[in-house]
Amino acid sequence: MTGHRLFPSKRSDVAPFLAMDVLARAAELEKQGRRIIHMEVGQPAAPAPKAARAAAAAALVDGKLGYTEARGISALRHRLVTHYHDTYGVRVPENRVMATTGSSAGFNLAFLAAFDPGDRIVLTAPGYPAYRNIIKALGLVPVEVEVSAETRWSLTPELIRKAEKEGPVAGVLVASPANPTGTMMTPEALAELVTFCESNGIWFISDEIYHGLVFSGTQATALSTSHNAIIINSFSKYYCMTGWRIGWMVLPECLVRPAERIAQSLYISPPEISQIAAAAALDAHEELDLVRAGYAENRAFLLEALPQIGFDDLLPVDGAFYIYANTSRFAPVSLDFTQRMLEEAGVAATPGADFDPVHGAEYTRFSFAGSLADMQEAVERLKAWLG
Repeated sequence: MTGHRLFPSKRSDVAPFLAMDVLARAAELEKQGRRIIHMEVGQPAAPAPKAARAAAAAALVDGKLGYTEARGISALRHRLVTHYHDTYGVRVPENRVMATTGSSAGFNLAFLAAFDPGDRIVLTAPGYPAYRNIIKALGLVPVEVEVSAETRWSLTPELIRKAEKEGPVAGVLVASPANPTGTMMTPEALAELVTFCESNGIWFISDEIYHGLVFSGTQATALSTSHNAIIINSFSKYYCMTGWRIGWMVLPECLVRPAERIAQSLYISPPEISQIAAAAALDAHEELDLVRAGYAENRAFLLEALPQIGFDDLLPVDGAFYIYANTSRFAPVSLDFTQRMLEEAGVAATPGADFDPVHGAEYTRFSFAGSLADMQEAVERLKAWLG
């Protein structure tokens, strides 16, 4: 009898998410009694809004939690319709809104519903590594386009045309504000890119997960330009609900049913308790804006303090809660630099190789989603460590 060889699939051969590896090592050090300053993961230090927790507690008392529609409960989707009208002046039909198990599920659904195996999707480098890994695992082709200060670290139609010379482009994925850079496209630049993609039959996926966390410039949704854009967002960042694993999508009409069918089989529905909490969180702006004010204070402190200890080559920090710093003056490879920084200084940060396989070795990402006291202690530790 000839048996099938038992080994992992080729599609599973994706790069590790280094930020999570750093987090795991930091946890080991903490178990040894070390105090670690966490600047490696994009996780708010603040808890979920009080209204969200109260709504979840009431749902637990009732106890009748179960499956929901694959697209999510109507109360959440209806509230998101109001959110788009109030925040952006955009009217979206409720049937085009879909709750998801975090933005991660949203990306899976978008890639599966809109693309076929072998399709090429343009991403920025530097960019969020999970994009690349999910795309590869699904049999699609990530086309990483280097962006630079010349285009303010953003994609342009010209860069997409250049990528098309190597093969047809089926999709473009943009985050604004971006991870790891924190930079944001102007509304005009975003509209130009969305229009270009629509005119050329290219799906445009807009990652708007860091909306609400903007310190310089004006945020814009791709929906303001085209209802054919695929919008992905989450309650993890501005709403401080990472562990609740709840996000949402706004889909073009033709993708609603395909995404719903796929979701029905992938995970049936998002957790009902998280949906109930998320609907309540959408009305917690007063509380959440105080959290954002804390990020703004952290940002201002670090933008002044980091250059004083040698981190003087920083990308523009328009939004999100990251600083992407050139650390090549300290070490040629940021993976080595961040490992030593964690072990010797007790400060955890993410090496740039996570975000850019070409030039990432020169960069390190610092998250300022923690407390101001932690940011101040981190700077003092780094100052002493770097001498």
